[in-house]
Amino acid sequence: MFPALKRFLKSVVTGEADERTFAEDDHRLAAAALLVHIIAVDGVVDDSEREALSEVLRVNYQLTPDMTRELIESATRRDAEAVDLYGFTSVLKRTLDLDGRLKVLEMMWELVYADGTVHEFEDNTIWRVAELLGISSRDRLALRRKVAAHAGPDDTSGEEENG
Repeated sequence: MFPALKRFLKSVVTGEADERTFAEDDHRLAAAALLVHIIAVDGVVDDSEREALSEVLRVNYQLTPDMTRELIESATRRDAEAVDLYGFTSVLKRTLDLDGRLKVLEMMWELVYADGTVHEFEDNTIWRVAELLGISSRDRLALRRKVAAHAGPDDTSGEEENG
């Protein structure tokens, strides 16, 4: 509420509209920052992951290509500034119901499988995010299996490791 009030007061006092489409407390920005983080956590971001990130955000949030690009740029900055994942997950937990939080986790799994390899850092990050979002291990693993089934062959040998 306070960020929205600050934007409103700024526009009234200075006559300037805030050019950002995605406010700091926008759940789409928090989700996108987690998605940017998950594709980079293994140290390699390839074209398939970048394309999957754009597509996942565009489709799930019904964004134009320009809005998608702006969201990814904002999310990349937010992820680079973040010291932990709590800031993002707290926004999501506060603004989304369980189904919405499960959808964010599903999007994360989709990006993990985009390059065809599940890295242990990716698996561990999703486990931590699920815990912070209040998502059970059962639901986290069910989402993994669902996405893996659509992605084709994968290495799920370590799926119980963090669960």
